[in-house]
Amino acid sequence: MSAPAPLVRIVRSGLEESVHHGHVAVCDVDGRILAAVGDPRRRVFARSSMKPLQAAVSLRRIDDPIAEDLVAIACASHNGEPDHVRAVRRLLRAGGLTEAAIRCPPALPSRGEDARRVGRPRRVFHNCSGKHAAMVVAAEAAGWGHQGYEGPTHPLQHEVLRAVRRATGIERPEIGVDGCGVPVHGLPLSAMATLFARLARPELLGPLAATAARAVAAMVAHPYLVAGRGRTDTLLMSAAPGVVSKGGAEALHCAAILDTGVGVAVKVADGGERASGPALVRALALLGALAPEQLEILGSLVRRPVMGGGRPVGEMVAEFRLRRPRG
Repeated sequence: MSAPAPLVRIVRSGLEESVHHGHVAVCDVDGRILAAVGDPRRRVFARSSMKPLQAAVSLRRIDDPIAEDLVAIACASHNGEPDHVRAVRRLLRAGGLTEAAIRCPPALPSRGEDARRVGRPRRVFHNCSGKHAAMVVAAEAAGWGHQGYEGPTHPLQHEVLRAVRRATGIERPEIGVDGCGVPVHGLPLSAMATLFARLARPELLGPLAATAARAVAAMVAHPYLVAGRGRTDTLLMSAAPGVVSKGGAEALHCAAILDTGVGVAVKVADGGERASGPALVRALALLGALAPEQLEILGSLVRRPVMGGGRPVGEMVAEFRLRRPRG
């Protein structure tokens, strides 16, 4: 097992103030490790990076095709901005349900101005409410009922587990409880990179081929709904539509390079989410997935400013190199 490697440096007024260490795995659709930093087999919980696959499972059970923007919100970890909340409610209405059906914890929107506007926590504001909406609509459409849909014994969660096994090649992932209450899967980082490589080639996902392709296409078409203002996934997919990215809690961040069918997974060891976006962009740049003009647009992620007294006094910068496997 390799130790975490330096991924992102925080420099303030010319002094290196902090360093975030972590791991990077780059894999192809066969699970081969093409490049790495740190330990590419470090086990991680997939957290919200699993949402495109979870959405694909739900979509397969929803009889009436839903609009593309609603597919995007099913894949989202959103800010709870008004457009996000409207999309979640529309998705629930498409299944004849209300927000009372979803069981993610009540929350406030992520942005202060939105939180002040709404006043009190509600489930629909939770960043995972789109995923939960898709799950309850799918459970009802399948005839299972949505009561208990968030538990590991519900038929929908059994289908998610089978999909995880197929998409990652890991037969026995660890099962925990995610922050929003549904099962979360523990896997090697390289398995998450493999999953994203296969999302770029959804025909390899068997019965989920069509719905996984819909999830990927919706994320590319509606990057704002996947996250929101100022968020890495929205910024990255808006600038580079050839990349699909999805972050998760505790500084896991994954991406698929659509034209090459390569997957990338980044894990910041200390869970410092401020570092995962710059590290992911650095890995994608090293792999040639981002053109110079796209990197220029993504300047706030490439060299994120460090503030002092209301002005930039330093930067957060990723300068690691990818290691190619021997032989």
